[in-house]
Amino acid sequence: MKQKDIALIAIIIIFSGMISFFAGRYLFATPDNRQVKAEVVDAISTEFIQPSTKYFNERSVNPTQLIQIGDGSNVTPFSGRN
Repeated sequence: MKQKDIALIAIIIIFSGMISFFAGRYLFATPDNRQVKAEVVDAISTEFIQPSTKYFNERSVNPTQLIQIGDGSNVTPFSGRN
């Protein structure tokens, strides 16, 4: 590289660094007097309200029970033979 090329690259680097610095400060700077508002959260209570007996009772359907379709005697279900 020639001496002029190195000087030109250095000037370009310095100039682009200054532009990036000032553009970044302008775009991402926050004002000093910015007020932030947050929601107020209610305190957690230790009380537990029982669910309605209309839906939760001993006669309702239990979705965790095992559902079996057929007799299940085939030990190799994907072999194509029974």
